[in-house]
Amino acid sequence: MDRYLEPFRPHIEGRVSLYKQTLGRIDSAVQTLKNDPTDDPLAVFANSYQRYGLHVVPGGVMYREWAPRAQEVAIYGDFNCWNRTEFPATKDEYGTWTVFIPNNADGSCPIPHESVVKVAVRAESGEEVDRLPQYSFASRQFPGSPVMDSIFWNPPQPFRFQHPKPKIDGALRIYEVHIGMACDAERVGSYREFADNVVPYIADLGYNCVQVMALAEHSYYASFGYQVTSFFSPASRHGTPDDLRYLIDAAHSRGLVVLMDLVHSHASKNVLDGLNQWDGSSHHLFHAPPKGDHPLWDSRLFNYQNVETLRFLLSNLSYWQNDFMIDGFRFDGITSMIYHHHGDGVGFSGGYHEYFNDTVDSDALVYLMLANRLIHTNDPAAITVAEDVSGMPLLCIPVCDLGVGFDYRMAMAVPDMWIKLLKETRDEDWDLGSIAFTLQNRRWQEKYVVYAECHDQALVGDKTIAFRLMDAEMYTKMSVLQPRTPIIDRGIALHKLIRFLTVGLGGEAYLTFMGNEFGHPEWIDFPRPGNGWSYKYCRRQWGLAQDKLLRYKHLYAFEKELIGLESRTNFLADREYVTFTDNNKKVIAWCRKGVVFAVNLHPTASYEGVNLPVFAPGTYRVAVHSDGEETGGHDRVDKSTRFFTHPCESHDEGAPAHFFSAYLPARVAIAWTME
Repeated sequence: MDRYLEPFRPHIEGRVSLYKQTLGRIDSAVQTLKNDPTDDPLAVFANSYQRYGLHVVPGGVMYREWAPRAQEVAIYGDFNCWNRTEFPATKDEYGTWTVFIPNNADGSCPIPHESVVKVAVRAESGEEVDRLPQYSFASRQFPGSPVMDSIFWNPPQPFRFQHPKPKIDGALRIYEVHIGMACDAERVGSYREFADNVVPYIADLGYNCVQVMALAEHSYYASFGYQVTSFFSPASRHGTPDDLRYLIDAAHSRGLVVLMDLVHSHASKNVLDGLNQWDGSSHHLFHAPPKGDHPLWDSRLFNYQNVETLRFLLSNLSYWQNDFMIDGFRFDGITSMIYHHHGDGVGFSGGYHEYFNDTVDSDALVYLMLANRLIHTNDPAAITVAEDVSGMPLLCIPVCDLGVGFDYRMAMAVPDMWIKLLKETRDEDWDLGSIAFTLQNRRWQEKYVVYAECHDQALVGDKTIAFRLMDAEMYTKMSVLQPRTPIIDRGIALHKLIRFLTVGLGGEAYLTFMGNEFGHPEWIDFPRPGNGWSYKYCRRQWGLAQDKLLRYKHLYAFEKELIGLESRTNFLADREYVTFTDNNKKVIAWCRKGVVFAVNLHPTASYEGVNLPVFAPGTYRVAVHSDGEETGGHDRVDKSTRFFTHPCESHDEGAPAHFFSAYLPARVAIAWTME
């Protein structure tokens, strides 16, 4: 497929061999659990969440946990008046503890719904400690408590999904969200209000996918969900597990698939409500220190060679897919996983020699191969996205073709490019060739999620694109009752052009973070001691986009037009073809699946009669442009004009053979489609 990979064939084949060996180990581990010899061992292995943790079974409740170095394990809680010794577990030869709790005399469940449960552990050292079940399926943080408690979730009427998973035939248009900060009020938002208020907004905007951050339980809210303490428990600040199911069902009813921002690259160092030192050892599920510690993230690193670690993580995937109807995952922190150096202080040039050497963690790559195979076995329509800053080859090639198996990778160089340009270079000096190269620089046969900005750029200490462009006047000059100033006029124009270039010339899918579509004016700052535990900047001011007297409505209106164009034409499914670039005039044009795009970045110069090459002859009309009055422009583009093609006198083989002429005003983007 790629002859430049040939010198690294031994490394690639060695990885595949390790993958097959690991599948063999998994097969051996589930021989006694198969109902049929033909059962997929990986799927059986990953269904272990149905056996581990607390489960209602005929006659009572069964509890199962892996803790090989613990001396004693017992389950207790408010259901048995906090008696630590009443229900001791027994240990098998593999280090798995099991205890059966019989039903009450009247036949009722011995553990009432929403009871607090704990695990009494006599650690390897002999110390008696309290832990939460590793497979804890619900949690709660009680007032005044710094840690989470595990809750036994067994509602009398379990939630039933009403809507099937939607099918996405075209490209992904991803709207990234954080549930807690998705409300206007200065508080933590809930799953149900998000489902009722924000899900319809996302669907109406034209997106077909919602990517949800911070879904797994995390004690520290300000970690943005990246310090997970309980991997099987939905974040309880926003509601119950069934409230989350309600949200996902609501999204499906609107045709939205739901991706979970998944953190399997590391875990919180918390001991009281996390996995760290669960059985008293320093390497339970993790590597022993120092290999098992991530100094920059202050977190623990999983041992992907350990079969029980694989059981835990793969079961976690099946759990979210099967029990919550999650449609896919965005894997966070891939770079940290797949290199022993975690990407810390390492610059990648893209040369293949950087990716096939002893700095690569083959066990982590094998885990990701297993994860992708499992996810797509559970649901062939599932979507997986890799967040990798290094550019690892084969990441988005199917496992059967010796790849890692992801469907998409994040185009992480693109937002870095925009921020660098905005910080260091006047827009009249932007190099269109360099911009086009960065947007088009994608590994062959791999699909990319392109974005101008996500949650990373919105965090306190950084700035969103809108804030970098207009922060000097965003609080004082955004009223339509005031004359537009040069700062606001430039900011609104460039905000639209940056999005137009990104979605039009970038990857095979597009992503934005909530509020960025209308230029949300403030950063994200979670409540913490440094800001007096304030929620002022941990929310989204949705009303700004709907206020007829504010110019945020213009940025919102353009987003809706641009996303609507992609929805109608599905241009992201085709490869772009740049027809010409004139860096002096600051004009670039390209074709993509029958759509003709052009951008004039020049701040003052407009151009008559610009010849725009096209592949298909016919009559074209303006489908979207950034200069409309409703989108904050100057109304210099006539949408009623029809453009007729003419044959090119000469052209290269494979290049467009026709053209039409158009007027390109200064700082304007236009897209044409055939009539």
